[in-house]
Order: sequence, then structure tokens, then C-alpha cells
Amino acid sequence: MKAIVYGGPGMKSWTDVPDPVIRNPSDAIVKVDTTTICGTDLHILKGDVPAVTVGRILGHEGVGTITEVGSSVNSLKPGDRVIISCIKSCGHCANCKSGLYSHCMGDEGAAGIGWVFGHLIDGTQAEYVRVPYAENSLHLLPAGVSDEQAVMLSDILPTGFEIGVQYGRVKPGDTVAVVGAGPVGLAAIATAGLYGAATIIAIDLDTNRLEKSREFGATDVVLSGAADWKERVLGLTDGKGVDVAIEAVGIPATFSMCTEIVRPGGNVANVGVHGKSVELHLEDLWIQNINISMGLVNANTTPMLLKLVAQKKLPAEKFATHHFRFDQFMDAYDTFARAAETNALKVVITA
Repeated sequence: MKAIVYGGPGMKSWTDVPDPVIRNPSDAIVKVDTTTICGTDLHILKGDVPAVTVGRILGHEGVGTITEVGSSVNSLKPGDRVIISCIKSCGHCANCKSGLYSHCMGDEGAAGIGWVFGHLIDGTQAEYVRVPYAENSLHLLPAGVSDEQAVMLSDILPTGFEIGVQYGRVKPGDTVAVVGAGPVGLAAIATAGLYGAATIIAIDLDTNRLEKSREFGATDVVLSGAADWKERVLGLTDGKGVDVAIEAVGIPATFSMCTEIVRPGGNVANVGVHGKSVELHLEDLWIQNINISMGLVNANTTPMLLKLVAQKKLPAEKFATHHFRFDQFMDAYDTFARAAETNALKVVITA
């Protein structure tokens, strides 16, 4: 089969690799019908994730069709159409039983690390993928949900909702600011209303993404390149600051922005993947009584979000802006990496 293979920082190739095989009784082999590229993949290619070794197949998002299952898999069968979760779940350890799948203690990849696809084991940017703990790491797709919609449930929708909205403690009537209107930021915007946010402010450097954010539920937009960006945000809160500030970029400047606009007693939810250290000015922040949260998605809300997508309550299909075939993978990466020029949100790549 062919797959996107990591060749070291700045290097990748669409090349021939061996087909995956069943290794454990709980495995399944999935033919990947649709996949996509995540900002985390770009971080890997920058060298920000040293655990990813040369030769690794990249990708952690996908929708496909099961072709083979291990001997202990009873609830899934060949021919089933499934979402591949970006997070493994053995379903048996203490962390999985408490819903903390991001720290699954199953030994696939590494005990205590839930993100394994395209990280510690071969990923989904391939014609086929081996899925460990298949019964807990795959989600059956109902009729009426397209591959294009479903692939957004592998990662970005649960990430924006869980780490942004849930960890940010959004509650009815809140004013929420989302710094970074990329795919994950837009996912936070799209799901903040589920918990009753009254005002949702999108903040970004890109005017196209700001306009797009209105389609996902943003009530107000602020151009972060404007000299008075902070005053504009505070002006929408009567000067008090936002109840929840969600960081969805992963650079020091955007994290600092969140701490500058959150009100006393509010919440800063860091969703972005940071490749560099960030200064935390405790000498200024300690007196503000704010809560700061961060984390890796658990994907324990995927079944619930899937129901909402199936009922047309979440606009999952709006994330897809560009479409490619597997033999155009390198073009897809180029388009996604130049999102500011190409206006790409999510690139959808199909077999």
C-alpha cells in the first residue's frame, strides 16, 4: 500500500509501505476511505514532536471500512463503516473507565499515552491502518452521515469541545473569546453554544477566517492585528473581560492574549499544541483568581457529537474547504500548510 511517511523534520513522502496486519486479538484493519491533515501533523514536520521517529506513517484522523478483525472483536465486522478516533482506548484501565482516554494505560504505543496514531504507531494517512482496541477506538457510522462530516469527529470537533468548551467551564450566558479561528478554534466556536454561551468572539489575524467564523456561530469578530484589538474585545464585555478565553493556536503570543482579556474569576482554556515554552506571569495573574486548563482530547464525547452531526445540529461539513485524492496527498499538504494564502480550513483526502 501507499502512505505518507515521515522522513525527519521537513521531510515526508507518499510511498510504498507494507500492508498492516492483525497483531493482537483486539485489532481491526480498516481501509481508509477518507482522511485529512491536522495542524499537529505540521508541528511534527517542524520537529516539534521528537517522539515521532523516521519511518512513521503520519495521520490520526480518518473514516473507513473494516476489512478484518481480531479474534476477540465481537461488536464490529468486516464491511462496517467507522470513524477512527484519534485516541486509543483499551476500555479496561482505570483511566479509560473514568473517561480519561487520553491517558489510556494500554501498552499499545506506550502506556499512559492515548494519542498513538501517527505518533507512536503508524497512522491514518495511508490506504490501510491497523486500529488497536478496535471496539473502543472505532465508532460505527449511522446512515446519513457523510465521510466528509464524519472525519471531523476523529479529532477537531471533540478537541474543540472537550478541551476548549468543557475544560473552559463554559456556562449559560457566558461571553467566550476564541483566539485562533482555525479548524479547532472553529470547532470550539461551533460547540460553545451547546453549553449556552451568549456571546462568542472570534479573534484572528486572517479576515477570511473571521468571516468564516460567523458561519460556525461567532457573534462578533476581532482582527488581532489591529492596534486596538484588546480594547475591542473588552468593549464587548463592558470592560470586565471575557468569562472564558480559549487559546487555539499554540504560540506564546496567543496564550498571553488570553490572559490579558479574561475577567477575574474566569477561565483560560489552552487547546493549542505548543512547540515552545510560554511565559506565565504569575506575579500578575495570581491576584486575578483565574483558572488555567489544558490537555489532550479524550474523545469521550465523540458518540454524543456524532448524534448532533447526524441530526444536523453541528455544521461538520463546513470545515471541508478543499478536496484531494490520495494520489494528490503532497498537494494537499502544500495547500494546508499555506492556509493563509489558500483559505484552507480542512483538506479532505479520499481514496
